Amino acid sequence: MELNEYQEACKRTSKKFASPETEIATWGLGIAGEAGDVASCIKKTFAHKNDAVLPGIKENIGDMLWYMAMICNFFGWKMEDCLQENIDKLKVRY
Repeated sequence: MELNEYQEACKRTSKKFASPETEIATWGLGIAGEAGDVASCIKKTFAHKNDAVLPGIKENIGDMLWYMAMICNFFGWKMEDCLQENIDKLKVRY
């Protein structure tokens, strides 16, 4: 699946909100929560030797990408542009 196709598909799976403030707050808090879940799964995998949660890392990364797509949709940005700008920044830095 192409990134732009994924970003469009995310729109079809999202909830409608009463206000833009509630919408962007939901996407922002959602990505923070999923990032915490990724961190927790990594901790459990390596600190507690619990390989059963390893698939949770992949699942929660997917959830984070969904929230990232929705944040980009909210602001009218293409995810591809965000990724390219990040690589361009890193090329200059490193």
